Amino acid sequence: MKLGKPEAEELLYSEARLLDDRRLEEWLEAFTGDGIYWLPLEENKDPAQFPSLVYEDHRVRLQRVDLLRQKDHFAQLPPSRTVHNITNVTVTDDGDRGGEAVVHCNLTLYELRPGHERQPGLGKQRVLAGRCEYRFRHEGRWLIALKKVLLLNRDLPMENLSFIV
Repeated sequence: MKLGKPEAEELLYSEARLLDDRRLEEWLEAFTGDGIYWLPLEENKDPAQFPSLVYEDHRVRLQRVDLLRQKDHFAQLPPSRTVHNITNVTVTDDGDRGGEAVVHCNLTLYELRPGHERQPGLGKQRVLAGRCEYRFRHEGRWLIALKKVLLLNRDLPMENLSFIV
């Protein structure tokens, strides 16, 4: 099955909407059973050998979503409000040869946790930017087999990433 650019854009925009609306159970369903959500510290380094900001398989993603669903989870009290902007979408492999479709895009993410600005991490908007690589696999519908986000500031100190990038 072939993945065209308009379909790829719709998949990316749909995922962004799910995250911004905190529809996290639906976001989980957007992944293949063996799908990976990865924020590497260094590009093209083996996550089994080198540290990552985030490296989550299905089990760990499910744990993260379970924590974020709790109304009193300390790392998201109050919960983050986010706006994901997706741009420069390119399909570098459309999956027509029976494999996975590979899609690249740029991400700008605005995040705000309400609160007083004197509370560390609260009351101020922050902006994260990065380049993304997605691998989509068709299993009756296109699902995320890999979401890799290479943040621009990945090697600098940053406040918590308890929300989903």
